[in-house]
Amino acid sequence: MKKPVIAILGAGLGGSVAAFEIKEAVGSKAEVVVVSQGDTFHFVPSNPWVAVGWRDREAIEVHLPPIMAKKKIGYTGVGARRVHPQENRLELADGESLFYDYLVIATGPELAFDEIEGLGPDGFTQSVCHVDHAERAAEAFEAFARNPGPIVVGAVQGASCYGPAYEFAMILDTELRRRKIRDQVPMTFVTAEPYVGHLGLDGVGDTKGLLESEMRQRHIKFITNAKVAKVSEGLMAVEEIAEDGTVKATHDLPFAYAMMLPAFRGVPAVMGVEGLTNPRGFILADRHQRNPTYPNVFSLGVCVAIPPMGKTPVPVGVPKTGFMIESMVTAIAENLKALLAGEAPSREATWNAICLAEFGDSGVAFIAQPQIPPRNLNWAAEGRWVHLAKIGFEKYFISKIRRGEATPFYEKLALDLIGARKLKA
Repeated sequence: MKKPVIAILGAGLGGSVAAFEIKEAVGSKAEVVVVSQGDTFHFVPSNPWVAVGWRDREAIEVHLPPIMAKKKIGYTGVGARRVHPQENRLELADGESLFYDYLVIATGPELAFDEIEGLGPDGFTQSVCHVDHAERAAEAFEAFARNPGPIVVGAVQGASCYGPAYEFAMILDTELRRRKIRDQVPMTFVTAEPYVGHLGLDGVGDTKGLLESEMRQRHIKFITNAKVAKVSEGLMAVEEIAEDGTVKATHDLPFAYAMMLPAFRGVPAVMGVEGLTNPRGFILADRHQRNPTYPNVFSLGVCVAIPPMGKTPVPVGVPKTGFMIESMVTAIAENLKALLAGEAPSREATWNAICLAEFGDSGVAFIAQPQIPPRNLNWAAEGRWVHLAKIGFEKYFISKIRRGEATPFYEKLALDLIGARKLKA
């Protein structure tokens, strides 16, 4: 008999780990096939380092096809043009089709630079969302360093990923001090968050106090509840919004270098598929990571639809952090294993978050269990150890991908010791 086919759409942080863990869970009971855009895995958390020349892209890349083949996982890098869930079919970019029994969507987002005039690498601001962008940002930074001026860093309205903005602002500060030109560079942090350290999570522990203190010590001014109206060459028009939604103040911020994280939306392959996505193109999922309309479709990572924490003067999305994504992966792997055994899916991800925000010479770490409050654990701390831990984690995670492993036993043991579980009891 023909084996069921489990298709995984996307091979980023979530999709690659999902391929390894799902294959381990289902064994020979199903074929696992990955569909990705290209053949290379990039460790996205290292992009801020690439953008200041601390890493070359080759150091954070992994060539996936031979690793997938070794694990007996099918792989194609042609990409997908459209998901047809009513037909259990992926329309591939080369015109071919892949029929599946189960689909796991792990595409990540499309970057919505076009929603603000002048935003993004094709406009007047840099990005660290993709390694290609980070390389361009590095070239722009070298040119900037020869002729310093004001810097603006942050995240625009609707963004749901704030950690890299804080990281990059602090990393820039560290690198500028190393080059002895920090005194020539006024810096401003612009964010849609209602307060510094909100992070789309209403804060974790004292992230508000820790990050505000870090900003002040590094002489970085900040504007919260900020809406970027327009970006032109060397100038960013920002509206500061009051609690009642009115414009409290306007700021015309000159810059010689700027990096602003955009809002996210669903990728074109899923955008507008009725019953699959919300109006923004994010995948609808129940507590078992299954789509309510198409129960053989699972989703994980940044592409999953999660409502915002609450009403804020400027739209603020909810981040999907690395460990939270890995908990989604484990839930999906166990639920697929159950379905193949003729059982109903029952496993739920904890959505716990463990994050290391690296600042070049120090950093802030936090644990949120679960990520969405109220929480059982709500902890944050800072120190040079975070910087060192982030370097260690980068090397460890990339080595895991190169070995084709999801969660080695010693990682499971370490997580158990700190009570960071991926599945609800």
